[in-house]
Amino acid sequence: MAFKFFDELSRNFIELLNDKDDYNVIIAIGNKKKSFTAHSNILKYRSPYFRKELENIQPNKNNIKTIIKSNVSSRIFDVILKYIYGGIVNLKNVGMRFICDLMLAANEFELDELTNKLENLLIDTKTSWLKTHFSYIYCTIFNKNNFINFKKLENYCNDIIEKHPSLIFENSDFSSLPETALVSLLKRDDLQIEEGKIWDYVIKWGISQNPTLPSNLEEWSKENFLTLKTTLQQFLPLIRYFHISNEEIIEKIMPYKKILDKQLWKDIIQHMAIPEKPIKSNILPARSVLVTESPLRIEEPKEPFSTIISEEHAAEISSWIDHKTTTYSTTNIPYKFELILRGTRNGFTPQTFWNICHGHAKTVVVMKVKGTDEILGGYNPLEWNNSYGGLLHIWVETKDSFVFSLKNGNIQNSILSRVKNIQYAIGNAPKISQNKFGPRFGKFYLYSENSDFTLDNRNYCDVEGAFFEKSIRTSLSSNFSIVNYEVLKIVRKS
Repeated sequence: MAFKFFDELSRNFIELLNDKDDYNVIIAIGNKKKSFTAHSNILKYRSPYFRKELENIQPNKNNIKTIIKSNVSSRIFDVILKYIYGGIVNLKNVGMRFICDLMLAANEFELDELTNKLENLLIDTKTSWLKTHFSYIYCTIFNKNNFINFKKLENYCNDIIEKHPSLIFENSDFSSLPETALVSLLKRDDLQIEEGKIWDYVIKWGISQNPTLPSNLEEWSKENFLTLKTTLQQFLPLIRYFHISNEEIIEKIMPYKKILDKQLWKDIIQHMAIPEKPIKSNILPARSVLVTESPLRIEEPKEPFSTIISEEHAAEISSWIDHKTTTYSTTNIPYKFELILRGTRNGFTPQTFWNICHGHAKTVVVMKVKGTDEILGGYNPLEWNNSYGGLLHIWVETKDSFVFSLKNGNIQNSILSRVKNIQYAIGNAPKISQNKFGPRFGKFYLYSENSDFTLDNRNYCDVEGAFFEKSIRTSLSSNFSIVNYEVLKIVRKS
């Protein structure tokens, strides 16, 4: 018989962690803004990472060793250290992004038990969040080259990508996808997407890495094409050119033929005319199309209602619509958020908004600001109307409209700003202006001289909050550009 007194043992070691009289290790976190004290023997026996680090560090005259970790937040490391000493991890009142970051940190410190526990938690109980933030998970793990350690997440990602590649390719963060991740995707034979669309996405990714390239392809120089070719050198051999229709070859690939090797382009043209004649270029097999879907190891994923906002955001917006003083839980949201328009899918021209959203009432417009963590948006309880003539915006009055900024990344708190000047709550652009103006909430609107909201920085949000209760921007600049926007229709659940 054996008696186990782990609770008391854990409490004693936590007390030792808090005892500042006998430490011999200092861990400086986040550009040395905060330091933790610890004991080398405990660190070495609990973490292979710390064992290796401490062996390579010389102590100071007081026999204290200092470890500097600038890529981990103090909040995360506090949890890590309490786990090392006491074997306890308290995840009460923490968000899903924190759990994910904690898992990555545990993996970095080679804490396999904690890493595996958190991975299982994400896979088994948090699949909804993982699907909503799929691109973030995929890119984060790929950036750290961690698939070898996160086999369950690897299987999860593979299952989804196999059948739902749009979660990656149509995500607003697609342009920031690491090169290694995109190469891995293009190597897949089971990628369920047309080859012509794959080419479009590859070109889009390459151009986004070189923002100085002219927006008009007709203005490109030889050097511009060489720049794009160099950027895409890892991807171009992975395109299945000989399984793209002749029409798409002419419309999509011919404009960029200068980035292809001369022999390859010659073989593509020959194959179009005489498909049975042998060619010199390597012919990759066509990507397989699934006829029957094999069972997933996890529940069959549905494409998320939004690539910009999460269910937590939807719960917060719903509570604002209903003028609640507390936020709905994600399991008690009284509304469905139905996607009407997605910029990365339908395009970013202002006219597209008016064509698609005309006649729709109770809509939320959300947008992701380029170069920041900001998610801005507005709620319109009335119908959008594209039928007005004349020269000026037609303003419609409502006291139920509001604009907002959502908690995201470095943005710690959401901001709600209800309409103050109700006669200028919602603006419908006249037909003559619908090629430049998109949705408008007072002095907060989408606008582009280039007929593409992502190509210039003319979108506007009044930082003084003249039409609404307060400003929703963290920046002092009123103008901004976006990487994606969506319009969602709010429908009460039956």
